[in-house]
Amino acid sequence: MGGRPPSVRVEKPWGRFEQYTHNLPSTVKIITVDPGGILSSQYHYRRDELWVMLDPGAKVELGEKVLHPTPGEKLFIPRETVHRLSCVGERPVRILEVSFGEFDEDDIIRLEDVYGRIGP
Repeated sequence: MGGRPPSVRVEKPWGRFEQYTHNLPSTVKIITVDPGGILSSQYHYRRDELWVMLDPGAKVELGEKVLHPTPGEKLFIPRETVHRLSCVGERPVRILEVSFGEFDEDDIIRLEDVYGRIGP
């Protein structure tokens, strides 16, 4: 895709909205991670991701960084960037994920996985 997609904030008389995608091929989902749950350490060849944190208690490994994002914080994950999400809080963590590019669940290259799912 060639860089972070624009996020647009529009003020309205009743409040505001944020628009994360406009006429782009994308897939949107909400991921819920239970307390103690951890996703694979992974990357993708054919998609970038934008994560919008919805709840407290997330831990995100993004490249060499370890982050503890707060609700409302946005993280852009360019394709081929190693990333991992886990829930370190006492309640489930939800993130809104917007994937840009060709979305395919098989485009997950797992480097480490506590559930034994390794490889493409």
